[in-house]
Amino acid sequence: MTSHSMKPTKGISMTQSVTTHSLGFPRIGADRELKKAQEAYWRGDISQAELEAIGRELRLKHWKLQADAGIDLIPTGDFAWYDQVLTLSATLGNIPLRHRKSHIVAKADHAIHEGCCAAHSSHAQSVSSACTDIDLDTLFRVARGRAPSGAASSASDMTKWFDTNYHYLVPEFHPNQEFKLSWTQIIDETKEAIAAGYTVKPVIIGPLTYLWLGKEKSEIFDRFDLLDNLLPAYQQLLQALAATGAQWVQIDEPILVLDLPAKWQQAFERVYHTLKHPALKILVATYFGSLGENLSTALNLPVAGLHIDAVRAPEQVLTVVDRLSAHKVLSIGAVDGRNIWRNDLQKSLNLLHTAHSRLGNRLWVAPSCSLLHSPVDLDRETKLDADIKSWLAFAKQKVQEVVTLKTLLVETQNRDALVQLQLSNAAVLARSSSPKIHNQKVQARLAAVKPEDAQRDSAFSRRIEKQQAVLKLPLFPTTTIGSFPQTDFIRQIRKEFKKGEINATEYEQKIRAEIVDCIARQERIGIDVLVHGEAERNDMVEYFGEQLDGYAFTQYGWVQSYGSRCVKPPIIYGDVSRPFPITVAWAKYAQSLSDKPVKGMLTGPITMLFWSFVRDDQPRATTALQIALALRDEVVDLERAGIKVIQIDEPAIREGLPLRIKDRASYLEWAVFAFRVCASGVKDETQIHTHMCYSEFNDIIKAIADLDADVITIETSRSDGDLLQAFENFNYPNDIGPGVYDIHSPNVPEVESMANLLKRAARKIPAERLWVNPDCGLKTRRWPETEAALERMVQAAKILRSHYQGSTTPSKQAVAELLEA
Repeated sequence: MTSHSMKPTKGISMTQSVTTHSLGFPRIGADRELKKAQEAYWRGDISQAELEAIGRELRLKHWKLQADAGIDLIPTGDFAWYDQVLTLSATLGNIPLRHRKSHIVAKADHAIHEGCCAAHSSHAQSVSSACTDIDLDTLFRVARGRAPSGAASSASDMTKWFDTNYHYLVPEFHPNQEFKLSWTQIIDETKEAIAAGYTVKPVIIGPLTYLWLGKEKSEIFDRFDLLDNLLPAYQQLLQALAATGAQWVQIDEPILVLDLPAKWQQAFERVYHTLKHPALKILVATYFGSLGENLSTALNLPVAGLHIDAVRAPEQVLTVVDRLSAHKVLSIGAVDGRNIWRNDLQKSLNLLHTAHSRLGNRLWVAPSCSLLHSPVDLDRETKLDADIKSWLAFAKQKVQEVVTLKTLLVETQNRDALVQLQLSNAAVLARSSSPKIHNQKVQARLAAVKPEDAQRDSAFSRRIEKQQAVLKLPLFPTTTIGSFPQTDFIRQIRKEFKKGEINATEYEQKIRAEIVDCIARQERIGIDVLVHGEAERNDMVEYFGEQLDGYAFTQYGWVQSYGSRCVKPPIIYGDVSRPFPITVAWAKYAQSLSDKPVKGMLTGPITMLFWSFVRDDQPRATTALQIALALRDEVVDLERAGIKVIQIDEPAIREGLPLRIKDRASYLEWAVFAFRVCASGVKDETQIHTHMCYSEFNDIIKAIADLDADVITIETSRSDGDLLQAFENFNYPNDIGPGVYDIHSPNVPEVESMANLLKRAARKIPAERLWVNPDCGLKTRRWPETEAALERMVQAAKILRSHYQGSTTPSKQAVAELLEA
């Protein structure tokens, strides 16, 4: 394979017949170094200079890894202190006033403000001589509502990046908004990489995608109208990147794989004419699907190259090759950037050979998308089953696969590459025939599923009467989403048990003590429906996957979900079944500690599917139903154990929605069916809850109602209640708990703000169907802020309840009187 010379270069040699590049690399580090440094900085354990040094070390390490593998163009701009969309917002000066230094520092303190440029880190030292009021802590205030410096404020909205489990900070837009280059991180890091000897390709999100990802704030207007205001800031940015010596820039426009309104589609050509720069070649990158009706739009852009996803949409490759202009390069994403299965090199070669014969040195080879969604290095996995490991590839291995594909195209007799091809062919054959994958009992049970398996005995209106007779809950009942703070002590217990330093009996005793404490705290606060706190669980998906057949687990397979939040998705490699009960003993013990109902807590089948690395050798609908049947057994066992309320979380159901409208009905049909199979094995008296967060619900609200959960809890606090609107407008038929405060921020909410959100909800949703809860689990929080927030939450519920003492079904007149009050 090619090796990287550490000498500075002036660009790609035209003698190379294929160029390799990467669209982005995981930023967190193989040992989650970035996460640990972020959290240490937020706690005050390290300085900003120390945090920045760790970031610089990670960038250099990742650039070298890619270059040593033989990648020709190294990405810059893929590193972010929290999220790449937030980084771009800062770059363009689009930071809400409430988070800016100028809003936090007194205006009278003019001298301090005048000196801020000199005090900034290296990120604020180039391009613009004007002092900005954006610094690293500004980004953290946007993301978390709090940073080591400055006053607390409400964090910006957060939602899913297309159909992935990565979350981004939603840009906020206002009428007549102006943009300017204000944060030079990508420029500084591009200089840093060039100085280190790398040939670089800065990566930025395109202007149309950026506008699409944001939302209008304050007045009603169309954010598309801001496009002409936005483009000059992009021109400033491109000019600055050209001045670094970069010759290529990758501009990501993934909205080109969506169903776009005509004005958005028509704007692309004008935008890219405007962004032309004499010293920069632009590669427009699309991913996560097919260009479809946007094909002509993409092909006609006045740019030097186009990247397409050949993993999600291999059928588009030959069409694009046929229609590509003679002066453009085509980058083919032939290696899956979103899953962990080893590349079928022969299959990829078959696709690439035709393109290479037609394009020659205008062919580029790359992963399908950024490797942000992949763990870092498979080589570190020493405990994985050898067969399963041989079927996998992480980010490091994926860049090696890209280079191997290039080598097999241009050096057909290269011995090392041919060995890799043989290993790939052997892995494909072994995986397809492995007895570890197929379970005849699971397949027989799947074939026996009937439509009635997805039906509760009675309609909701009848069920809720029976449930209320059993549970005897007050108006505006309070609960939490499931998890409570995962303290250092809890993590240490699990670590000691895994290492064999304590035995199962000692482990159980210590976890039981944590459950006792958690139940006692909730009873003291006055919560109505309790949870056991999930002290025994490492992650809501990994915990269940560890106890299901058909799943495999890694030691270091971490990926970033948002900010410093990393998850280690399990790997679904075979047919799924439940060999024994998972949560029943813990739930039964927790219920024995209180006369109040204690929820049984499960992760639903769709979330178990999408928050895992999923097998790609059968339809996802099949895998989802296998998981649903396994979890159905758990739900039934919980009911038999005396658990009267069971929560089946499905935060990923919106995430799994196909990007194209034509594909959505089929997905929603099998996703809803899987959930209902999981939930429908219990009696009417057992109350089924579900939870969803950080998603737009308008386009799936009918499917959410079809889930027929007795109670749904959702996120509404970060979005200022906007996500509640879907449930209000649709006249959602069952009980609902709009999350009244943001658990991702350490700020303790005000009673008034929570009460006001519930008052708003009660204008459209009958008060007797409203619950009071945080917007997500409390795992990442600390006990002092958690207890303070929950105390205020209970206080808000009591205020709303105060007019109805003794009544659980107030009249419409009584509800109106409360709202007036």
